Amino acid sequence: MVLTRADVERAADRIGAYALRTPVLEVEPGRWLKLECLQHSGSFKVRGAFNRMLGATPPAAGFIAASGGNHGLAVAFAARRLGVRAEIFVPEVCAPVKIAGLRALGAEVVVGGAIYQEALEASQKRAAETGAAEIHAYDQLDVAAGQGTLAIELLAQAGDVDTVVVAVGGGGLTAGIVAGLDGRAKVVAVEPERIPTLHRALDAGGPVRVDVSGVGADALGASMLGRIAYDTVAGRVTSVLVSDEAIVEARHALWRDHHVAAEHAGAAALAALRSGAYVPGAGERVAVVVCGSNTDPATL
Repeated sequence: MVLTRADVERAADRIGAYALRTPVLEVEPGRWLKLECLQHSGSFKVRGAFNRMLGATPPAAGFIAASGGNHGLAVAFAARRLGVRAEIFVPEVCAPVKIAGLRALGAEVVVGGAIYQEALEASQKRAAETGAAEIHAYDQLDVAAGQGTLAIELLAQAGDVDTVVVAVGGGGLTAGIVAGLDGRAKVVAVEPERIPTLHRALDAGGPVRVDVSGVGADALGASMLGRIAYDTVAGRVTSVLVSDEAIVEARHALWRDHHVAAEHAGAAALAALRSGAYVPGAGERVAVVVCGSNTDPATL
């Protein structure tokens, strides 16, 4: 299933009154940071959560999701805003700050396994038992379309961007951005070396399972790329890998240089530029998506 610009435009109309229009910071001529870390619930994920909920009739059991943290926070936030029930399954690697945030938003939290895939399977079993409506973290059309509204917003804010650099987990955001841009800019998809879901999928000709580890595991910890993401982005992105050390350095640089508090996943895209994993050409106008801020500020 290929996500289209029309899907993203419909999502933009649907969620316009609910998602924040996050700022764009020009850090030097031709370089922008899209601060989605300032979105409701601390990440871009709330865009997809609102689009899925607003496009569905909520069952009595409410909505259910599996998440490394950010998707769950987004679902919990949207559910509270819309007055519906949310149950969130998280893996054991989920950061304590995110679990605390889920509970503060009123969601029921269940630890459903060691990694995201196990939490997902547990949540789907629970949904089958209760009749709750699933909100997948990335491999669902309405979710990915909602995430893509970021791209439409970015183009309106930064103008003629040549390249958008974005971190990849399960691929919903990247698919949404590719669809939302619809050829108006190149997309550089960045993954930790220790969680190369997109990179391996492109090599294999389809999603394949990978091992999950490293500093980005709590937010970029999908062990397999989503089918919608693969179908939408194959042949349309530049895929690069960055080390954990580069991600940590970029995260500290965001705080030191711009006073932007980002989680490791939120700094992964910038790490591609700072480490040389992606080197822009002369005059190339680049926007970097800082996708999340759900982190312990004491570690900055």
